[in-house]
Amino acid sequence: MRRITWLGHATVLIETGDGTRLLTDPVLRGRVAHLRRHAPPAAPPEPVDAVLVSHVHHDHLDRPTLKRIAGARTRVVLPRGAAGLVRGLGFGAVAEVAAGDRPRIAGAEVAVVPAWHPARRWPRSPQLDALGFVVDGIWFAGDTDLDERMAQLRGTVEVALVPIWGWGPSLGPGHLDPEGAARALALVEPAVAVPIHWGTYLPYGLHRRHGGVLREPADRFARHAARLAPRTRVELLEPGGTLAL
Repeated sequence: MRRITWLGHATVLIETGDGTRLLTDPVLRGRVAHLRRHAPPAAPPEPVDAVLVSHVHHDHLDRPTLKRIAGARTRVVLPRGAAGLVRGLGFGAVAEVAAGDRPRIAGAEVAVVPAWHPARRWPRSPQLDALGFVVDGIWFAGDTDLDERMAQLRGTVEVALVPIWGWGPSLGPGHLDPEGAARALALVEPAVAVPIHWGTYLPYGLHRRHGGVLREPADRFARHAARLAPRTRVELLEPGGTLAL
């Protein structure tokens, strides 16, 4: 049975029909730099066959979390040029990939697809690719802006794990807001959509003034999706929640 477990932010455990276990963009700490986790604590799921990293921003490639997950039997897949960022963490294998690649992990083939998001580790670091992944009909979009080329995924995606917000009261460039995420659904036409990348982190000191942002994006997304992509069923999960497919 295929299952999806959302652990908060962009961290999702994908269990494919053949039993392969993949973990996306694991960030599980209570504090990441200036961000405080407001969702319930989450422990790393064990074991996982591979970690899929969409891009190198700190809230997606978190070295302390990755170190907790790494093991001799666990592979990490990440954009080309990023392997040095996971060096010494203890993964059994490191694979750099680009859009169009189709690595095989355990019994599952993972299609690497584009994402439209500026991705530097530090302000003066080289620009690296941002990626998404499609496995067993499940599209993990990573961080991305809206792009008409998303329509090329139509027919290959049954379930979309789509980002709908971020970690603060406003969004920077290269992100989907609730309406943009619903428009992405209209392009891809999945049967089911699970919103991610919301309701988990806020900068310290902002909860009292901006606590509504921990819930409002999901409600707005559901309303926009009903209008713009009525054939897609939206499943709202709480962090730690599981959806069986």
